[in-house]
Amino acid sequence: MDRAQKQRQATDSRRFPLAGGAGGPGVVGRCRDLTRQMLDEWYSLSGPSGSVLKADVLLLVSEVVTNACLHGGTPVELGLDRAPGRLWVQVSDTSPVRPRPHGPHRVAKPSGHGLYLLQQLSDGWGWVPRGTGKAVWFVVGVPE
Repeated sequence: MDRAQKQRQATDSRRFPLAGGAGGPGVVGRCRDLTRQMLDEWYSLSGPSGSVLKADVLLLVSEVVTNACLHGGTPVELGLDRAPGRLWVQVSDTSPVRPRPHGPHRVAKPSGHGLYLLQQLSDGWGWVPRGTGKAVWFVVGVPE
């Protein structure tokens, strides 16, 4: 691989607008599908560890988008950014309210696991104000 190919591979960004009805029913599945497509395009995630990493990323996308639907007003954009050894995922929504756990994690509860899963499965997560809303992001390590 020449230097230009390595440079192009080093960083890449994709933005997927979720407005105009795309933030309604089916948005979680759509975001998982878009993320799966980008993972397949950007990385060779083969073998058991690659399958686990892919499943973890797709689960975290589902949780962040679901949280945006339930607590963030309306999800408006899915962003995916890759850099050497890292994948950044962000979901923007229309609420300026910061995400926070609703008390200690309780395994037996039927909901409320999203932020706990972000803490457990990602290398880091957070949020940033964005216009009148915010973006919740997470980062995971990926093979180069």
